[in-house]
Amino acid sequence: MDMNIFIIEDDAAILRSLSERLKQWSFRVFGPDRFDDVMTQLIAAQPQLVIIDIQLPMYDGFHWCREIRAVSKVPILFLSSRDHPLDIVMAMNMGADDYIQKPFHMDVLMARIQAILRRTYAYGYEVSDLIEWNGSILDMKRGLIRKDGQDVMLTKNEFFILVELVKAKDTVISRHDLIRRLWDDERFVNDNTLTANITRLRQKLIGIHLEGAIVTKKGLGYMAITL
Repeated sequence: MDMNIFIIEDDAAILRSLSERLKQWSFRVFGPDRFDDVMTQLIAAQPQLVIIDIQLPMYDGFHWCREIRAVSKVPILFLSSRDHPLDIVMAMNMGADDYIQKPFHMDVLMARIQAILRRTYAYGYEVSDLIEWNGSILDMKRGLIRKDGQDVMLTKNEFFILVELVKAKDTVISRHDLIRRLWDDERFVNDNTLTANITRLRQKLIGIHLEGAIVTKKGLGYMAITL
């Protein structure tokens, strides 16, 4: 299976053995190297499955399950030594797809992983298209930006402009080019409406502490910067 699996696990021995087995099945395996910024690394990996332990540094697995479910329907499998029924109930109520207790038999785990993937992707599910930017997440499907647990809804034009600027990666895009791209996308916009959209977008970004993240380069255009 040509799929990515993201493992949030701080036990080096378990992580190593699980990674080796998954790679034998041709899975690509990823995981965070920092436990305070898991979402940035998860989004970069674009996984088809996430495996989470409960007891982790910084934040527990339930925290990361909530963060993931806020922006994605990617399957989540909990792998934990905690066997209290309330932990299992909590995980499933948060949107987990399965819960396996440690210690586990590797063949059983692999069978459960493959069952989750078959159930999920047999119906054409695709991982949400997410972009990480300055600690926020741009949700391409819902047209919103999420930061620190707060969702900010943008108009179609505001979201389109933001995505175009963020994708440019600290490169200036001219006003003319932005207007042309909006027209090509069958959106009505002229010089005045572009200015109005940029102004409203900046005001909404201030509300999630991203003031100054879109800068004007006089005579050149606009640029989304990394703060």
